[in-house]
This record gives sequence, structure tokens and C-alpha cells, in this order.
Amino acid sequence: MAAPDASAALAEREKVQQFLNAAYTGNLDFLKKVAKQLDDGKGLTKTVESIKDANKRGALHFAAREGRIEVCKYLLEELKLDVDTKDEAGDTPLVHAARQGHTEMAKYLLEHGANPNIPSELGATALHHAAGTGNIELLKELLSRGVPVDSQSDSGTSLIWAAGHDQKDAVRVLLEHHADPNAETEDNITPLLSAVAAGSIACLELLVKAGAKANIFAGGATPLHIAADLGDLELIKCLLKAGADPNVKDEEGQRPIDVAAARSNRKIVEILFPLTSKPESASDWTVEAILASMDSESRKEPEQQSNKAEAISKKDIPEVSPEDKAKSAEAKERGQEAFFRKDLQTAIDAYTQAIDFDPTDHTLFSNRSLCWLRLGQAEQALADAKSCRELKPDWPKGCYREGAALRLLQRFEEAANAFYEGVMLNPESKELVDAFREAVDAGRKFHGTDKANS
Repeated sequence: MAAPDASAALAEREKVQQFLNAAYTGNLDFLKKVAKQLDDGKGLTKTVESIKDANKRGALHFAAREGRIEVCKYLLEELKLDVDTKDEAGDTPLVHAARQGHTEMAKYLLEHGANPNIPSELGATALHHAAGTGNIELLKELLSRGVPVDSQSDSGTSLIWAAGHDQKDAVRVLLEHHADPNAETEDNITPLLSAVAAGSIACLELLVKAGAKANIFAGGATPLHIAADLGDLELIKCLLKAGADPNVKDEEGQRPIDVAAARSNRKIVEILFPLTSKPESASDWTVEAILASMDSESRKEPEQQSNKAEAISKKDIPEVSPEDKAKSAEAKERGQEAFFRKDLQTAIDAYTQAIDFDPTDHTLFSNRSLCWLRLGQAEQALADAKSCRELKPDWPKGCYREGAALRLLQRFEEAANAFYEGVMLNPESKELVDAFREAVDAGRKFHGTDKANS
């Protein structure tokens, strides 16, 4: 009896996949045919509602994602499915349509009762996606329906999304609808900071004109630090005109002029030089002296870091083409989406693809290490953490990833050492300091020395 039952289950799974594929490709006749075959007497509507993939996406999600309006008409107008049904990530069909830029599909869903204010698990609505993709027609449609222009997501407001994706027209429309140019995320990221990070002078100018503050501090730096690091002269000029303070220090104690000097960017050093106050410790305060000093500092690295750097010679680091970098970025995005859905295995697969395209990106190994850690696969997590640190020896998060994997392996002394190395790189990180102390305490208890002599 077992074999026939297994065969029947396999056949049903194949039909479910055929049904969802039909929604995806827009094959309405075949979709109807398979739906009837799957109906077990509960009624066609309930049967179709119950058909989901591993991420709880149904036919309506797939049809909306691919802009298959005829399939959506059948599902909504004939079967009366819930237009706001959510998948595992909390995305509605409207969010799927907006993310893919299917304007007509999004309008159809809105006309048939879709609620544009429903956010995903990460707080993103159709408005955020329309802003991020620069879909002005959909953006205006959503705003005309009263969608709050400053609704927050984990990645900020729609204005932050637009600025961070260099969507100047979307920024203009949102500002015309009174979007807050100084809205912040929990990490103090603002639209202006996002525009600078994206290298978007057009968005920056619009935001400055709207009253965006230039002297914000987030992620350990100001917009002027970021512009100096990017080496973008136009961004620097725009920020200075907006009143950015060149004397503010970042979390490493550097001012924008120091950042520019470390990148050997003479032009930016020359612009910042007359606006930057001379430090009391500086005996020779000239452009040449600043460039020479930072060049000298950049050559000094802790022994432990230089040893790791030596382990990866330039000939071992492959050249990555722009095409492969783009493919890697796309795979990375899929990995992040899967991670937030808690679909860790899919995330690992996506990050692996991204690494295949660009093995020089340390963040990919860090992200995959975290996924392995969440699955309890400590050895794999440790291997990826070590790869991350080899590529980026001075990155504190790499130390944290290695320490976390070692802690899971109950190698507490090694974990404490990894966390301590991270603390040395970033003494202000409470996460690293706490992890170091916890690893030391755990090691003492593990070895029965928690009552050691004081």
C-alpha cells in the first residue's frame, strides 16, 4: 500500500506545481483544467486558495508578479479570492506587482479592492517599491489614493528608497507630496545620506533644496565622510554648499579630509583643506603633509591583519567583470529576500550563486555564514567566516561571524579571541564587547573555572 500512496502524493505535488506554473506563465485554460483536477469537493475557490508553494505564495501572487491580468481576473472576479492574501514574507499581490514594475496589474488590483497600505513583514508597501524602481505612474496612483507618503519600512521611507536608488523623478514627486526630507530609520539613515551613498548628485540637490540636513551622523560617519570616501567631487561641493561641517570626526576619529587623504584624492583634500581646522598635534599643516601622513598611516597594519592579507596575494584574487558583479548583486538580493522569509536553505543557495559570480565580495561569505549559523551548521559557518576575514581583515563584523561560529562549536577561548580582535577594530561596538565577555564567561563555566581566583 505504501508505494501507491507515495505515487499518488507525488502526482498531486506535480499537479500543484503545474497549477502554479500556469499562473506564472499566464496559461489560463491549463490553470482552470488543473484546478478542477485538484478540487477534492471543497469547492474550486477553497481548493485554489489552499494551493501554495513553500513560501506560501499562491496563484494570485505569481500572476500579479508576472503581470498576468487575465489570470488575476479569473481568480478575483470568478473565484472571488482575497485580493490581499499574504505570502510568508507578508507580501500581497499588489506588492509583488509593484516590485516588478507592472503598473497596469497594480492598477487593476487597486480597482478591485487591494489595500495599498498593507506592509510586508519588513514594513515595505507598494509605495516603497514604486519609489525604489522609479515607477512614477504607479507612485502618483498610490499617492492619489491617500497612501501616507512617509510610511516607514525597515529600510526607511519611500523617499529614502528613491534617493538610495538614484531615482530623481521619484524623489521630486515625493517631495511635491510633502515627504519629509529628514525622515530617519532606526539607524539614523536619511534620504540625504542614501543619496550620497548612491552617488546621486541629482537627488542630493533636490533634497538640499527641500531642507535636508547635511550634518547627520549615521553608521559611524557623516555624508561628507561618505562622499570623501567615494571620491566624488560634485557631492563634496554640494554638501559643503549645504553647510556640511568638515571638522566632524567619524567613529574612527577621522575627518573627511583624512578620509580623502587616505584615498590619495588630492583634489578633495585641496577643497577641504581651507575649511578644516588644524589639529593641535599637527606640526606641519599643508596639503602635502596631510597626504603624506595618511599614506604613511595606511601602510601601518596590525601584524595579525597583515599576515592574513599576505595569505591572499593579488594573483589569487580574480578579476570580476561588471556583468558578473551585476549577476552577483542580483543573486545577493534574492538571498536577502529568502533570509528575511526565514527560508535559509534558499538563501544559502542564492548566496552561493552570488559567490560564484563574485568571490571577492566579503559580505557574501558573511551573509552565508549567518545562514549556516541559524541552521546550526557551525563548521560551514566558520569556514565562511574565515573566508570573509581573509578578504576583509579589518572588518569587525567578520570577527563577530567567526566568534559566533566558534562559540557554537564550544571553542570558547578561540571565540573570545575572535570577538576581542573585533573589539580592537571597533571598541565602540557594544555587540562585540558583550560577545567577548559572554564567550569568556562561557569558557570558564565550560571548563569548570568560573570560580577562578580573582
